[in-house]
Amino acid sequence: MFTQFFNWYEKRHDYAREWLAKTGGEVVGCFCSYAPEELIYAAGCLPVRMLGSHEPQDVTEPHIFGMFCPFCRDVLAQGLKGRYKYMKGIMISHSCLHLRQSYTSWENHVPVDFSYYLPFPAKVQTVHARPYLKGEFAQFKEALEKWRGKLIPDDSLREAVELYNENRRLMREIYALRHAPDPPLTGLEAMVMVASSFFVDKKDHNVELKRILPELKNRKLDRNTGARLMIVGSEDDDTAFIKMVESVGATIVADDHCTGSRYFWNSTEVNGDLLQSIANRYIDRPACPSKDWEERTRFPHILKMAKDAKVDGAIIIQQKFCDPHECDIPMLRKYLEENGIPCLFLEFDVTVPLGPFRIRVEAFLEMVGEEDLF
Repeated sequence: MFTQFFNWYEKRHDYAREWLAKTGGEVVGCFCSYAPEELIYAAGCLPVRMLGSHEPQDVTEPHIFGMFCPFCRDVLAQGLKGRYKYMKGIMISHSCLHLRQSYTSWENHVPVDFSYYLPFPAKVQTVHARPYLKGEFAQFKEALEKWRGKLIPDDSLREAVELYNENRRLMREIYALRHAPDPPLTGLEAMVMVASSFFVDKKDHNVELKRILPELKNRKLDRNTGARLMIVGSEDDDTAFIKMVESVGATIVADDHCTGSRYFWNSTEVNGDLLQSIANRYIDRPACPSKDWEERTRFPHILKMAKDAKVDGAIIIQQKFCDPHECDIPMLRKYLEENGIPCLFLEFDVTVPLGPFRIRVEAFLEMVGEEDLF
């Protein structure tokens, strides 16, 4: 059922090249899930979220500190190795310093025709964030128009908003099916469904989502659900890790990370000014820890997700050296455990050490199972 999503995920570069040949547009690489993809799409471009390859990288040391997070180094390595040669534009909405350095090094060492750094407010909880971000989006829109040599009509932008809203709505509907006692999809399938949407035209992605949604409602998996787990934390599309977790007696039924539900969780509510409406959506989305202050608004959101999905425990993931999550995790773990959600903390590198992780996950599942007896 999920074959097309896996195919897109594994052959992302082939899809982008085919899209270019078919449309005559351009591909714009996005370094963060805070990139205003609707603006890029309305400009006739395909926004593509860059992810790593999960291979040991050996080319980034001259360009980025070894103590920067492995995800950022892995992303930069993809550009340095020429795997995105078809990509003529890049942009970043500021989130963390490590990812910004990946962007800067890419801009300096990988040939592109268009690059744009968008200052995104770090403190989204201030009243000034909304008008400020609208102004930044307006400048980004002008830069796209100058590069593409044509204006972005309001009608095109509105169509892009509607298209992206539909994609978000469909993925939320599929995520809700995971709340069932016997979920009709695995965590691996859910992860690849979301990750593939980073590379694929939402028109194509929506067609596939609408095809599988009715079938999923009646689907029965030939496996035991086992322990119901949630994953929380840094960027994560480590399919080998998810497959391992679900092979030892568990199913991942919920997640909160920027390569998962945070990417699509809320929609743009168009109310008057279209550009302001888009800015409001990115301000209001479940926050990255780099922006979630002074109040930690995402903690109640994560707990509600856990309760709705009836999870037995949470695996908290941190990419090694990820400063925003490193500051966030001790308090998050305490918060979840005080609310009855046992937690396992794992620190990821470029490649996931499945052997040691398997032992720790199995021990955690055994602990969760023992707690359920009392």
